[in-house]
Amino acid sequence: MIEALVKALPEGRVLTDPDVVDSYARDRTFLEPGKALGVVLATTRDEVVTTLRWATEHRVPVVPRGAGTGLAGAATASEGSIVLSLAKMTAIRELNPADEYAVVEPGVITADLDRAAREHGLMYAPDPSSYEISTIGGNLATNAGGLRCVKYGVTRDSALGLEVVLADGRILNTGRRTVKGVTGYDLTGLFVGSEGTLGVITSATVRLRRAPLAPPATIAAEFGSLREAAAAVSAIIAAGCQPSLMELLDRATLKAIDDWRNIGLEDSTQAMLIGQSDASDGQAMAAMMQQLCEANGASFVALSSTPEETEDLIGIRRMAYQAKERLGACLVEDVCVPRSALPGMISAIEAAAARHDVMICTVAHAGDGNLHPVFIFDHGTVEPPANVWAAADEVFKAALEMGGTLTGEHGVGLLKRRWLALESGPVAAEMQQGIKRVFDPLGILNPGKAI
Repeated sequence: MIEALVKALPEGRVLTDPDVVDSYARDRTFLEPGKALGVVLATTRDEVVTTLRWATEHRVPVVPRGAGTGLAGAATASEGSIVLSLAKMTAIRELNPADEYAVVEPGVITADLDRAAREHGLMYAPDPSSYEISTIGGNLATNAGGLRCVKYGVTRDSALGLEVVLADGRILNTGRRTVKGVTGYDLTGLFVGSEGTLGVITSATVRLRRAPLAPPATIAAEFGSLREAAAAVSAIIAAGCQPSLMELLDRATLKAIDDWRNIGLEDSTQAMLIGQSDASDGQAMAAMMQQLCEANGASFVALSSTPEETEDLIGIRRMAYQAKERLGACLVEDVCVPRSALPGMISAIEAAAARHDVMICTVAHAGDGNLHPVFIFDHGTVEPPANVWAAADEVFKAALEMGGTLTGEHGVGLLKRRWLALESGPVAAEMQQGIKRVFDPLGILNPGKAI
């Protein structure tokens, strides 16, 4: 079968060497992939069309892939599949400063788009921690969030329109280039977060925003407990500071970073809160956040005075995941609760870690109530041990009981499927499966993922 695909595409587009194929079959999870037939390195929309027409004809599963930085298993190859990599589709087709949008291919690195926009006094707002290595296509597929989402929203909030190749090779254009548009159902919003189960995104029209005129002002506050830090978050939001970034790191995460990069962690520090304002009165807002942190128990607060100091403070947060990977294999979770429930959710995570004797390192997009508890277990272990799954079960159930959700920005992939029924219920599951059948009647697009 695959020989027909090799002949249909330009030379070098299809890889079949087992070792090379295996390197494309994984994302950043511990999950073991199935044995894929091969990898397609698409460089144009037409090559994606050819691949999907071939896959439909031969009933071969297709697993779309961006940079492979996902944390939920959505890009993990299934048995007998073709991995369709979009990483070589890297063109910024259009950047329109007057109307504040860009048209980009899925392989564009998130940070590269932001840098291109800033040359025109604009910015691309979504800012995942992996922004220097993750791609726009992957961000769209998982509806990624990021550090600035407390002010600017998640990827869906910046997606205006998409070019999508459907399972049978037809091309669908959704959305618009205008600020407003309500013609028909919101197909753009439907595809954002669908993890390649409904179609393959080959181009996106995304919203750009005016970049702040002055460098953002940043604070880093140290606390003797996570609950004090969470209380400071509530106070900052209630005071109307409108931070553009509000990140919380627990002691275990800070210790992992300190062991790796020696950030001067004090013995008494149990949590760090990093806040930022990019408003025109950013320095005044940062000073107010500093005061509120001190009023809620902060033992020390640093206030940046230069862009370099800001980058150093934000860099601590961006190092979090790599530091935890050094400790062991990571089951990375992504619960989101109402902001008022943040202290209770932190307590629930701590209780689950103690009850099941599991190391859990937690960071949070605190201004959104979006927590990332990372369950650490031994490197080389194919499957998390029973106590890790038990702790994760407890954390997810606690989040749902507090009115939260199973995933705020990482997607469902393979890792969260076991808990889906707890949140969605049978009616929602039936509707979502019906939508899947409309777009992918043969079930060849990323089978077994997301729904």
